[in-house]
Amino acid sequence: MTAAHPLRLVLVGRQGAGKGTQCVRVSHRYAIPHISTGDMLRAAVAAGSPFGQLAKSFMDRGELVPDSVINGVIAERLEQPDARLRGFVLDGFPRTKDQAEALNELLSPASLHIVINLEVPVDLVLRRLSSRRVCSVCGSIYSDELPPKTAGICDNCGGELIQREDDTEAAILRRLEIYEETTTPLLGLYADLGLLETVDGIGTPDEVLGRISDVLARHGFSGGG
Repeated sequence: MTAAHPLRLVLVGRQGAGKGTQCVRVSHRYAIPHISTGDMLRAAVAAGSPFGQLAKSFMDRGELVPDSVINGVIAERLEQPDARLRGFVLDGFPRTKDQAEALNELLSPASLHIVINLEVPVDLVLRRLSSRRVCSVCGSIYSDELPPKTAGICDNCGGELIQREDDTEAAILRRLEIYEETTTPLLGLYADLGLLETVDGIGTPDEVLGRISDVLARHGFSGGG
């Protein structure tokens, strides 16, 4: 059984916390779209929408896409029928208080139902990300916890597995510093609004999904198995 009314959910967590994995699983269980900032930017660029063209101009120059453009891409996506009728799980947005305020304006007069913080210790995140390998052909992701059947070879396409430049320990630590600087105030904002729930992100994907589902059930949302 799915929720009786649209579930509007944000899932946040440090890089390597398993956020993307859980967003996909929540999307399937609750029959709601998984809206990823990265996926949205790529889709907007491919579609040639006005905000997609703006985003491409920044991305082609190797620059960060500014909030004004990201907020526009989000607005376009949230206006689509599936998000308006069924709700969503947001992945990668908002990342800052300014983005949270923009999201609140976009959803008005509706609002978010819940923000779940997937909590995983920094040392575990470092181990996960530093062991992560990505297929150079299809982009499939592997790690010590999810190794390929043959070392260095992608199970899906046989491509070579490589370590991304931003998965070195120094780069990971810097990303985590930025996360703490920008996202800690965001979590405080949602805590003050009574929307924040923290879920232990340690365990198998099924165990973590079970904890998320328990939280959502307390808020009146149930999903299929």
